[in-house]
Amino acid sequence: MATAISGPRLLLRQLRETMAEPLASQDRLDKIINLIAVNMQADVCSFYVLRDDGALELFATYGLKPESVHLTTLRLGEGLVGLIAAQAEPLRLEDAPSHPAFAYRPETGEDPFRAFLGVPVLRAGQTLGVLVVQNRDHRVYGEDETEALLTTATILAEMIATSEFDALIKPGQDIDLRRPRTFTGVGFTDGIALGQVVLHDPRVVVVNFIAEDTAEETRRLEAALATMRLSIDDMLSHGDMVSGTEHRDILETYRMFANDRGWVDRLEEAIANGLTAEAAVERVQNDTRARMLRSTDPYIRDRLHDFDDLANRLLRVLTGDGTTSSTRELPENAVLVARNMGPAELLEYDRTRLRAIVLEEGGATAHVAIVARSLGMVAVGQAENIVSIAENGDDIIVDGPTGTVYLRPTPELQQTYVDKVRLSAKRRAHYLELKDKPSITKDGVAITLLHNSGLVADLPMLADTGAEGVGLFRTELQFMIASKLPRVGEQIALYREAIRLSEGRPIVFRLLDIGGDKVIPYLRAAPEENPAMGFRSLRLALDRPGLLRTQIRALLTAADGGPMKILVPMVTETWEFVEAKRVVKLELERLIRSGQTPPSTLEIGAMIEVPSLLFELDHVLPEADFVSIGSNDLIMFLNAADRANTRVSKAYDPIALPRLRALRHIVDMAKRYGVPITMCGELAGRTIEALALMAIGMTRLSMSPPAIGPIKEMVLGLELKPIQAAVAAALGEGQSGVGIRDLLLDWAEQQGLAI
Repeated sequence: MATAISGPRLLLRQLRETMAEPLASQDRLDKIINLIAVNMQADVCSFYVLRDDGALELFATYGLKPESVHLTTLRLGEGLVGLIAAQAEPLRLEDAPSHPAFAYRPETGEDPFRAFLGVPVLRAGQTLGVLVVQNRDHRVYGEDETEALLTTATILAEMIATSEFDALIKPGQDIDLRRPRTFTGVGFTDGIALGQVVLHDPRVVVVNFIAEDTAEETRRLEAALATMRLSIDDMLSHGDMVSGTEHRDILETYRMFANDRGWVDRLEEAIANGLTAEAAVERVQNDTRARMLRSTDPYIRDRLHDFDDLANRLLRVLTGDGTTSSTRELPENAVLVARNMGPAELLEYDRTRLRAIVLEEGGATAHVAIVARSLGMVAVGQAENIVSIAENGDDIIVDGPTGTVYLRPTPELQQTYVDKVRLSAKRRAHYLELKDKPSITKDGVAITLLHNSGLVADLPMLADTGAEGVGLFRTELQFMIASKLPRVGEQIALYREAIRLSEGRPIVFRLLDIGGDKVIPYLRAAPEENPAMGFRSLRLALDRPGLLRTQIRALLTAADGGPMKILVPMVTETWEFVEAKRVVKLELERLIRSGQTPPSTLEIGAMIEVPSLLFELDHVLPEADFVSIGSNDLIMFLNAADRANTRVSKAYDPIALPRLRALRHIVDMAKRYGVPITMCGELAGRTIEALALMAIGMTRLSMSPPAIGPIKEMVLGLELKPIQAAVAAALGEGQSGVGIRDLLLDWAEQQGLAI
């Protein structure tokens, strides 16, 4: 068997020298291909690049006819080259023409060449092209030569990604690496954003690919692996990482992969072929990602993120790069792209420059989505695989209403969305004109529109929307973004500022609602099988009375003699609400004894979001000054469908008969006892859902600030009473299978409502 005469390390050194020479782009590429051919003792070496139209174009060759360069093309999947590109796997053949996929191109003159070795050129798991060597004589290419060619392909992949390569692309064409991509996700908010990609956890950019000393690179790899393994072990040894938690399971997976001998062997083999330690990590992860992306096994595809994260951890150790985008200056129109993130991480960014957020994961009721809505930011989730395909600085369009994300959009598409943004600006101006108009339907039903909030940053929007107050102020956000438990003075300052910014409008402060998906890093919690139905919210507060009393003390003090409304979350049984009221009474007495001015009026309300409370309304309503419905949790518990699990949460229409009957029961009971009732969940901010709520008698709706305008516009054009009669008939005894949503859409069309 013939072998390479000089080995991959010498070839890589020659490539590095060639990359540094002052050559024209095509001359440089031709010289690289010639060097590969000589090193591999090949009669032919050819380099094909995948274009954005799906064609593989011959960009350089040694041994085929020079005139075929930039003229010969193969479709993806066509011929041996197309097969390698489609499968992202190397291919070795002793007699290439006998292979069923062989496609002859007479213009290249390749007929006499039989021995064949081709490898994909990969970057972030994407196929950018194919590198091929061929021989006339009988030859069996071995594993070593395949590995050497794959190593060389890693260098070519980085060359393709540089701006210098643009000179080789024909006008009107582009390479697949930069082709436009469309991602269909789930919109968390309305609105449209155009901007530039900022990766939340940017991939480490490898700049040094070719090793000077492979023994030193192996030592660097071993040291980095040891450091990374130790950091994973340290995280696993923390007291809050006990068995059974999702975070621990992820770290256990990382530990297993980090100690996998096969993975380490592949890294060491790549270094032995002449790559630096970080280039070896990049090279091996490219191969791994390409294989896993093409797997049909959902378990294997789910592990892809684990491998990506592990490789990035190792690269950060090797390069010492511990920075994140939040510490860097953002472009003017930044669009944050992340796999997932918490609200505290989002709030670290300069919000004056942030236009949108796009997540690979996340649900519409996740806290980061709620914060994005609160900030008036466009947000889309479940944009699968966007993190690995996007690059910092890429143009991007985020369409909130449709949940569509356009990466590297065409100029025509950009212009279309520029026009849409202008139209959206006109609609916002129209909503601004409505802000001072009373929110009353055509047939005289007054609808109170309120804000959901949690940040003082969004309270000035009350003046812009004309909302009558804040129906829900989520106090837990202050706790979630803090590095340690906020002191009583810090809490008082926040609540006073919120009251000041509301400018005399009523504001309802919900007591701390943590646990479940709302993780407070400095509060240790035992692992739970199902955190959403575990030790959270009021249960946690009653178990830790010091935490509850401190917050109530801060709220009563912050009132400064003015009115105060306190909402108790996640009440399951009446005794819990009575106990919370008792704590409020104790703190009020303490305030008075200390000589401070008590609130002028004090109202305590119960939040209805646990189904068991529907059978306790006769008991809890007489105890409450007001009640609020938390539809996010209530719908989840009614359906036994985790709202963060998109596979099941989207299967249930929240305003279908069973759910709407439950909501109507609450509304009817509140009216019977004369207790004011407000809808504070996400349903209130969506037009057709808000119409359903009004149809069952709900006249107080609290929502994110951007939703006020569209809801008020609908209210002003609405004749509500005939719709209420139609929905009452549909909800009547014996009715089943009635499509409430379709019914409401028909009424909206009849009345010309903007839905």
